[in-house]
Amino acid sequence: MSKNKGFSDTSANRYSLALYELAKESNSLSKIEENSHALLKLISNSKDFNNLIKNPIVSSEILDQTIKKISDNFKFEALFKNFLGFLITKRRFFYVQQILKNFNEICSEKRGELKAEIKSAKNLTQDEINKITQELSNNFNSKIKLNYTHDQSLIGGLVVQIGSTMIDTSIKKKLQQLESRMIEA
Repeated sequence: MSKNKGFSDTSANRYSLALYELAKESNSLSKIEENSHALLKLISNSKDFNNLIKNPIVSSEILDQTIKKISDNFKFEALFKNFLGFLITKRRFFYVQQILKNFNEICSEKRGELKAEIKSAKNLTQDEINKITQELSNNFNSKIKLNYTHDQSLIGGLVVQIGSTMIDTSIKKKLQQLESRMIEA
């Protein structure tokens, strides 16, 4: 089973890189990245579509018809439609979510963006998120692509992770540290 998982990761990376190279060559990188985000959002929001993708007994014809309808509805680029059709033909559409996530990461990396995760106990406004993003950009001398989540279990404070750097100012972490010191004493 682990061999199969490794194969899927490797395959997904190859397909993602191929899509990136094709999109860059055709000068449609930003449009295809938008198409990719739209399809990923559809996959995460539609349980039926997600189940259709994951179902191994669904025929290529049904997948192809579904993707053509979605492509027409979302007005996907021809290259992106052809890429999705190619995945269906090669029986790799099962990995489309992973391939598109990798593709978006490649695009972000090539633009020089750093990926940052932030969790806060308080629900932050868009203005506060923008200020944090700007501050991180200044501190790391790079563009920051921020993924924000609201996590009430933190009780208070923030947890910021950029690459291997983690800054945890949450009350939850401080309570855990205090508990450890009390147990050691």
